[in-house]
Amino acid sequence: MSINNENGINSIIDKNFIKYIINGMYDWVRVLDTNDTVIFVNEAMSKALGDNLLGNKCYKALKKDSPCENCISRKAVFEGTSHQKEEIIGGRIFSVMSSPIKDETGKVVACVEVLHDITDMKNLQQKIIEQNKKLQSDLNIARKLQCSLLPKQLFSSDFEFSYIYKPCETLGGDFLDIFKIDEDHTGIYIADVSGHGVAASMLTVFLRSSINKSTLSPAEALTSLYQDFNRDYKDQDLYITVFYAIVDVKNYSIDYSNAGHSVSPVLFNPSGKFELLRVPGIPISNWLEDPSYKNVTIKLEKDDRLFMYTDGIIELKDKNGEQYGEERLLNTLLSENTSPVVILDRIVEDASAFASIRTFNEISDDITMLLLEIK
Repeated sequence: MSINNENGINSIIDKNFIKYIINGMYDWVRVLDTNDTVIFVNEAMSKALGDNLLGNKCYKALKKDSPCENCISRKAVFEGTSHQKEEIIGGRIFSVMSSPIKDETGKVVACVEVLHDITDMKNLQQKIIEQNKKLQSDLNIARKLQCSLLPKQLFSSDFEFSYIYKPCETLGGDFLDIFKIDEDHTGIYIADVSGHGVAASMLTVFLRSSINKSTLSPAEALTSLYQDFNRDYKDQDLYITVFYAIVDVKNYSIDYSNAGHSVSPVLFNPSGKFELLRVPGIPISNWLEDPSYKNVTIKLEKDDRLFMYTDGIIELKDKNGEQYGEERLLNTLLSENTSPVVILDRIVEDASAFASIRTFNEISDDITMLLLEIK
């Protein structure tokens, strides 16, 4: 057979061409007859294991005293199909592929084994597994740290509160906090960092440590937070949306301001009256030099409830791709006249049933909600 190359020069390929190809392979190649006897070995295998392989049983050629328990070459001969396994030879790990050789009638007359050294790949895989375990351990520690920063029970005769915090990954980009400013004022905020994972979680730590917990002006606190962000994280592509409110239990009022939080908190009471707390504002970001935040003040009534949340809950979708949405959330929220913890549980149940999910471990976005009842 002759082949013309690009230069028009004829190259004659003799009957040993296939043998030349196999001997040029880095992988080990050998052929076994139907009695498990080695009838051909390529040069790579001969150099590695010696020249006395031909005529030996396949297992003796590998310096074994008995046949392998999982002999894939016998399977290849008897079943007429290829089989694969891993084998340790001389302290090295090989991927072994055994395939039947058939004559013109389709009868299996031998099998060919190709042994590929995968030791380095296996060692690398093990290193990756060990590194992933360490990374997961570090992430679990970071998660515990992040969760430890969430508000603990704040005992007060003036209000009752409950919250749900469900990150979609080990570390979340949502955050919330509630804290005493003085005897009459309590600060409460909810935040959503764009993105998830380590970078987003680090910004939640920045948020908690940087927000001004002494001022009685939410707008002033957000302005200060914006300046701190641009001092320390100006090169960040991420941003933070924050809704911050200060409850005045002495004057029964609430002051609030918004840094780009896209979903509006709800102020409602058992009578069914409710109000969406809307006010514009730029997210905590590097978008503007000097953003302007606005304070809004509204009066409170006894038994008023403040519901704050991130968009993860309303963006849950059913099998048709329809979102749970603000309207369904409000219907569930306003239909309950029980404790904050029960109301939040009902929202979780209703949203989960709508989206046909059994657990929030299946969600693709963080879900955070907080409900505060004024007594």
